[in-house]
Amino acid sequence: MRIAIIGGGIGGLTAALALRQCGFEPEIFEQAPQLLGVGAAILVWPNAMRVLHRLGLAGTIREHGGVLEQSRWLRCDGKLLNEFSFPLTDLPALAVHRAQLQQTLVDALPPKSIHLDHVFVDYEQFSDRVIARFQNSPSFECDVLIAADGLHSHARDQLLNDGPPIDHHYAAWRGVVPHTLPSVQLATATEIYGRGRRFGIGPLGAGKVGWWASANKSLLKNRKQTDGAQATTSTTGPESIREELLELFSDWCRPVPDLIRATPFDALVRNAVTDRTPVEKWGAGAITLLGDAIHPMTPNLGQGGCLAIEDAAVLARCLEKYARNGGIEPQIAASFALRQFESARRSRTARLARFSRAYGVMGQWETRTAVQLRDFGLSCVPRLLTRRFLRAIFEYDAYAVRI
Repeated sequence: MRIAIIGGGIGGLTAALALRQCGFEPEIFEQAPQLLGVGAAILVWPNAMRVLHRLGLAGTIREHGGVLEQSRWLRCDGKLLNEFSFPLTDLPALAVHRAQLQQTLVDALPPKSIHLDHVFVDYEQFSDRVIARFQNSPSFECDVLIAADGLHSHARDQLLNDGPPIDHHYAAWRGVVPHTLPSVQLATATEIYGRGRRFGIGPLGAGKVGWWASANKSLLKNRKQTDGAQATTSTTGPESIREELLELFSDWCRPVPDLIRATPFDALVRNAVTDRTPVEKWGAGAITLLGDAIHPMTPNLGQGGCLAIEDAAVLARCLEKYARNGGIEPQIAASFALRQFESARRSRTARLARFSRAYGVMGQWETRTAVQLRDFGLSCVPRLLTRRFLRAIFEYDAYAVRI
């Protein structure tokens, strides 16, 4: 069975590895001319680590990541609102540099299976094949097309034509500091709340520290920049981005201003915060969407990459069970397998996306009364309830879920 994967991000690479483990030989088509080590920290919770363990990569990821064992919620003046330990699971929660995770996945794949500089244009589906077309590159004929081409997926545009993502009117920054600071608490995910602003901290491996920040667009001086993907591409330059961050967070408790100042410009990323409303249709025939292409979510739970990794494992299992050596036409078998995959994933991804959106709305409250209400509510959340909620996320096993 000829399988084409559009997109060489976390979801596409994991899907290729999971499919190869099931006996398939997928081909990845990535638009970038080379896979650069860009991006900031990414959270790899136990539900995703479980997949990476089955793929033989958990040890490498753990070696390069920072283990997280607990979380703290603080007020912007440093007052502790609440803290809780993560539930014990068979695998740890990690914070790791996205580039390291991506490189680990790339290294586990045959180099010839990854085709760079292939800008996907569109697809055409026939009764016995799918043709993927690219700019300035030959078309590729396949039996199954998996679109893992991200938030602005061209495949989704063709399949659903449902317009741009939803902008939630706050911007997000992410950064990596190449050394730790004395005020950064080890093995702890820290989230700090203010009026229309938040700041999160997570220790990475090798002494590095990952952080993220968010601020309502109403608080930004240069609102037109909030859609920029990377700070170094800003028309006003990375120095202005840092100055803006320091103006937003200069009076916050340590180590917030220290981390902003210590972040190299090339390790600073800026995005608008967007997602999409969950939909029923994920594919048609021998085509399906995966990861951010179908269920993008706001970054508030740190589950975007984890859900894409889960997708990859469930998709591979469905194709192995229903479409490999089935004795029927590949596209008929593939179509059934893909619908089973979509059915198995639709409810979980929609539920987490909705919760992440709601959590972000609360986190960005700006009025004094709303902020006081949120701080009081966070301080009252029972630790048992928090651990129970996290356990429902962490204990998901993509290799055990019914398909």
